[in-house]
Amino acid sequence: MKIVVIGGTGLIGSKVVAKLSEHGHEAISASPNSGVNTLTGEGLAEVLVGAQVVIDVSNSPSFEETAVMDFFTTSTTNLLAAEKVAGVTHHVALSVVGTDRLPSSGYFRAKVAQENLIKESGLPYSIVHATQFYEFVKSIAQAATEGNTVRLSHALIQPIAAEDVATTVGRTAVGTPLNGTVEIAGPIQLGLDELVRGALALRGDTREVLADANAPYFGAILEERTLVPGAGATLFETTFEQWLATQPVAAQPTPAS
Repeated sequence: MKIVVIGGTGLIGSKVVAKLSEHGHEAISASPNSGVNTLTGEGLAEVLVGAQVVIDVSNSPSFEETAVMDFFTTSTTNLLAAEKVAGVTHHVALSVVGTDRLPSSGYFRAKVAQENLIKESGLPYSIVHATQFYEFVKSIAQAATEGNTVRLSHALIQPIAAEDVATTVGRTAVGTPLNGTVEIAGPIQLGLDELVRGALALRGDTREVLADANAPYFGAILEERTLVPGAGATLFETTFEQWLATQPVAAQPTPAS
């Protein structure tokens, strides 16, 4: 089966390409670096020739409100149009748990717009809603840091390893289109502040993490269950501690000064 992975050089995309290739599929990594640009349409017709499935795990290079909306609406519109011409029979997209529960977030609004374009396209599709990745805990802490203090909401989060996300995306792509959404998450729900506090401690980072109900999460205020999945979600067993043990020491941050 020929499967084109849009965003195939990124964190999730590279793992998906590797997993599909290991199982004998013709997994094609498509990105601007390989001459495929979903914003301009460049290279789309060529890379989709003979493809049965397209996986879109691309992400906006900017989270600024206008830029992120333009990225997801333009790239998705161009991609879906090219898929129809090429005869693609399954469109798979990676999105975020809670997209419809955080309208104050420009990023989440853009993801909702992307999902609506997919649902209204007439193409068979599957959407994978994932919780936040362990790989982004460092970025969450950095975004919430002032001096030596990290202020974060105590809203619940149920993070997952990128490897498990890639597994689900790959399995979904080779299966029958859902024409719906599946949710995936890690094994444990805990407060966002608890997650980051524990992660920093495990890495020897001395920053103080304070719970603050009014602390924004990338610009938006969270309700208690905004970022956690509903009943029926598929839960993976990899814990943060297990994931961290697999990471190169050089990739871990040094304690804050």
